[in-house]
Formats: sequence, structure tokens, C-alpha cells
Amino acid sequence: MRPFLETLPTVPGASWSMLNRRLEDGIPFEWHHHPEYELTLTLNSTGQRFVGDHVGEYDDGDLVLVGANLPHTWASRARRNPSHPHVALVMWFRHEWAAALGEGFAELRPIAGLLARAETGLAFSPQISERVRPLIEDLFEAGPGERFLALVRVLLLLAEDAEAEPLASTVAARDLDRADRERIDRVLAHIHKHYADGVTNGELAEIAALSPSGLHRLFRRHTRTSISDYVMRLRIGEACMRLSSSEQPIGHVAAAVGYRSLANFNRQFKALRGMTPRAYRARFHG
Repeated sequence: MRPFLETLPTVPGASWSMLNRRLEDGIPFEWHHHPEYELTLTLNSTGQRFVGDHVGEYDDGDLVLVGANLPHTWASRARRNPSHPHVALVMWFRHEWAAALGEGFAELRPIAGLLARAETGLAFSPQISERVRPLIEDLFEAGPGERFLALVRVLLLLAEDAEAEPLASTVAARDLDRADRERIDRVLAHIHKHYADGVTNGELAEIAALSPSGLHRLFRRHTRTSISDYVMRLRIGEACMRLSSSEQPIGHVAAAVGYRSLANFNRQFKALRGMTPRAYRARFHG
């Protein structure tokens, strides 16, 4: 599952791109990135979303804004209504496009703040998501001019969402050249596929075609964190998903996400989430 630099569809007569993605067989894990911001409304689908080092659950109505060059993907588990497809309504725009709105119009300056918050990915609150859902659905049926105005309206509403949840712990580097971007993509794909099995710096350096020290510098430059911390956040993220959605024993959860020591799992979980795995589960299961 090698990640890739996605080439986005173009829309004639438009300054930004969009896609009404309807999938009968599910949303596949396709680890990728692109220089555009991505706003995705996911409908009739449940599963997991991966944004940088974030791993979380999503459900019908999930609305997320992903920053430029931040690796991400969704992977579906089931359809809410089995007789209808999974739907992803996706909108892409460049930083320069959105920044120009705020620079040219004082009324649109809140969009600049939204972009800054979205560099690590933002999952919007259910209240805001429900409010903008019909606007986004109608947007896909409108002509170019009305679509543009509708998207601006959506972005302004999203900028008001003080409850939007940051996702990844780090931002993506914007100044990597093509060779370094391909290296880091290979490394991230391998980590995301094997973090529960365990990965070593040596094998990752080989995948990147770098020395261990060279990989360490590149990884920190790209993710603003170490490989070990990145892996830890992925493991704890999956553990949160398992704890919230199942009755699987905590020891089994720890082993499933890559921890041989339950004590180490408990310690790292509490360090990241501010509570024990048992207390975290109690929030969802009473």
C-alpha cells in the first residue's frame, strides 16, 4: 500500500475541485497526500479515518478538513443503509485560493484562521456538520458561480466551530523535494501497515534508502516528531477505537496494537489521553 501524490480532478470553469464519490464495495485504504486542502463529508458509512498519526472512528455525517500535504485516508467498515452506497463528498482547494479570499475581503478573514487550524486536520462538531450538510449536498448540484459562493459560505460556518477537534499531532512539511517526499511516503506507508507488528529504524532506513541518522532528520523535518512517538500515537489511536467500540479485554487490546507489556501500554495511554484505558472505556460504555 504505497502512498501516492494524488492528482486531483479538474472542473471546467472552476478555481477548485470536487468529487461526488459513491462506492458500493466500500472506501478503500489509500494512503495519499496532495498540496490542496481537502474538505470531506462522508455519508452512509462507518469505519476508521487516518490523518497523519491520528487514527479514529467515523460515522455518517463525518466532516473533516485536511491540511496541505498531510497524509490521510478513510477505510470503511459498513454502510448505515445497506441498500445505498458509501458516499464521500470531497472538495479540494489550494492554500493560495483560500488565503486570497481573506486578503481581498475583510468579511472572509476568518477563513485564514480556519486554514491555520486545519494544518493538522480538523474534525468538525456534530452540530456544525449537521448545519452545513445540506449546503454541501446542494453545492454538488449547483452551477459554477453558485458552487463557489456556497463553498465560501461553508468555510465561514466551519470557521465558527470552536468545538472542532484537531486530529494529527504534527503538521506536514511543505518544503520537501520530490525525492524526499517519496522517501517519507514509503516510510509512512510501511509504518501504517506494520505498526502493530513492530518496526525498526533499520528497516525503515532501508525502505527510505537513507542512513538511520538521515532518516531520523528527514522524519523529524516532515512530522515534527520522532518515529517512536509517531508509532506510539498510532497504537494508542487504534486502542482508543477498540476500547470505545468493543468489549475486548484491555490486555487483548494492548497486544492487538503492538504492546507486549500491559504496564507499558497503560503508562503510554495515560500519558497521551490523560486517563487509564479502563477510564477511557467507561466514557463510552457507562
